[in-house]
Amino acid sequence: MATKHHRPHLARRLAHVRWIAGGTGSGKSTLARALAERYDVLVYDGDRAERDYVARCTPQATPNFWALLQAPPSRTWNGKSAREVFASMPSLHGETFGFVVDDLLALPAGRPVLVDDFRTLPRDVAPLLTWPEQAAFLLPAPKFREQALRDRFADAARARANWGDSDHDEALAVRLARDALWDAEVRRQGAELDLSVLTVDGSRDVEDLADDLATRFHLR
Repeated sequence: MATKHHRPHLARRLAHVRWIAGGTGSGKSTLARALAERYDVLVYDGDRAERDYVARCTPQATPNFWALLQAPPSRTWNGKSAREVFASMPSLHGETFGFVVDDLLALPAGRPVLVDDFRTLPRDVAPLLTWPEQAAFLLPAPKFREQALRDRFADAARARANWGDSDHDEALAVRLARDALWDAEVRRQGAELDLSVLTVDGSRDVEDLADDLATRFHLR
């Protein structure tokens, strides 16, 4: 099992960590890179780290993650509604957050660590914060996300790696609808816990958003 991450002392041990989470296509990784170039921060890339979660998951402790690993990409998206895909997300059930915490505890604590992780929900991270703006949740406007994902999956090989030999247009439609459900959940939890939720719609450039996050994260 992953670390029991709701113990109070973990907030003190992770006081050097800042969190960028939210929705896909909101520019989290771009902002993390921009902040890393400006400040002496270490970036924890959730997408890269997920590869190492595989060896740590079990059907008992992480049933949704386990099921995802057993199924080919086409079965994840084809023939399922967006709500079904959303309901089966491992992160919705907190199955991967303990892995993130374990990884962070294993890193040196001598400089800030910036977590770039789509899977982090407000309810999971809230007990680990020493000030509310230590975490920011970025949610893209629908058209902004659609363009970002269309650009991302314009590469046929990348689309096939994610969706197999299924109908990619259909899979993208389900993905966009699932992500909208995820955004709604993030927004609901963020409001309930009084955590920062920012809408990204292209009206602010990367430098402006990075300035905003640097202030929130006390990186200046």
